[in-house]
Amino acid sequence: GKNCSLLQEMDVIQKQDENCYCYVQNRTIHLQYLWSTLQIKVNSREKFWFEPISEKNNCRNSETVFEFAACAVQILWKPETCTETFLSIKQYGEDVCFKIQPFKIEPYTVRVKREMLDGKLLFLFVAGIFLFHFANSLSRSAKFFYLSGIILGVLALLVFVLLTLKRFIPRHSTFWILMSGSWLASLYFIYSFKENMQWLWSEHRIYVLGYFLAVGITSFAICYQHGPLTTELSVTLFTWTLQLTAFVLIYCGVTIPQVAYAVIAVSLCSKGLCYPLGAACHIARKMKNHFKSKKLVFKYLTEEEYREQGESETLRALEELRSFCRSPDFPSWIAVSKLQAPHRFAAFVLGSPHISPAETKAHDEQYGIGSSFLEEQLFETQAQPEQDEPANSIHGEDEENEGDMRTQIPFPYATELL
Repeated sequence: GKNCSLLQEMDVIQKQDENCYCYVQNRTIHLQYLWSTLQIKVNSREKFWFEPISEKNNCRNSETVFEFAACAVQILWKPETCTETFLSIKQYGEDVCFKIQPFKIEPYTVRVKREMLDGKLLFLFVAGIFLFHFANSLSRSAKFFYLSGIILGVLALLVFVLLTLKRFIPRHSTFWILMSGSWLASLYFIYSFKENMQWLWSEHRIYVLGYFLAVGITSFAICYQHGPLTTELSVTLFTWTLQLTAFVLIYCGVTIPQVAYAVIAVSLCSKGLCYPLGAACHIARKMKNHFKSKKLVFKYLTEEEYREQGESETLRALEELRSFCRSPDFPSWIAVSKLQAPHRFAAFVLGSPHISPAETKAHDEQYGIGSSFLEEQLFETQAQPEQDEPANSIHGEDEENEGDMRTQIPFPYATELL
């Protein structure tokens, strides 16, 4: 309104009478303020009334569901009595107005300070991205199912109780009406707890811890008794719920709504493009392997592999020869006229072995174990080192005799000359 004082960054205002204050947002968008917030702190030595002011037409002109819910909660919000309060304002959000009415004539101070990087906003944004991309795997985890049940029981107790008692509600229409009312009441409870969290923690810490402990243990017991999700339909519904929750976290984790919409759209496109991208990568790998020059790799065979490969290749070559001889293109009469044993060739073509039993026996006697060829090879390898030593000694003696002869040859010719 016209009678309210406008707040600006780094303001420090001290007053002692009733007054209202407004902070008007700057509509110029800068990306450096993506996770930036304004912190307004009001403190006094005496208690005062702190009342947020929300115009009724704001709810009618709300652009999103989140803005309408926040406006509806602010209308239901009652003035707060305290000696110190904090107010966090998102950059590029709605204009914020509040009224302060002191009980006594006592000065109070209003401080405005900017926080360039709000850790809560950054945590919500990162948690939303993580939750969306891993929603499918998290929905199948039993530990995450129990953790989600505990969080739902603590923050939305009425919704958790209604889901537990769903089997006792006969009509679906009644269930969904109760579910809508439970969610509205839970949102109001979450907003109230967020606004009074510091005061509740400082004044009623024992009750807050007792509530968290009692409701958390009860929620875990109910979820453990129910067991993890088993049907594919329930897992799919849980996955969609996690993805919707991730969108809410992404929207609440940034100060610029346009950036939130862009991130959500990119996340949806990344989920939809995973299959075309996978197919494109597979085709690219196939094309790369097709055009890439293959490097020859040499592998040395062992003796056993060499023998097995020789036998298999011999059998395959013999079968190819039989099939070729059976084909009509084979000049059979010319081949028979040039063979010394046509009957043996015909038997081979019909499937008989290419080596006769007599030839196999002769080969074993000559080259098998105990054969003369093997004995000659063994004796030659043993006798070769023994023959090397005499040969060396004889060679040495020959060299000595040649030296003596060289020294003795000139003497006869010398006597003849004399």
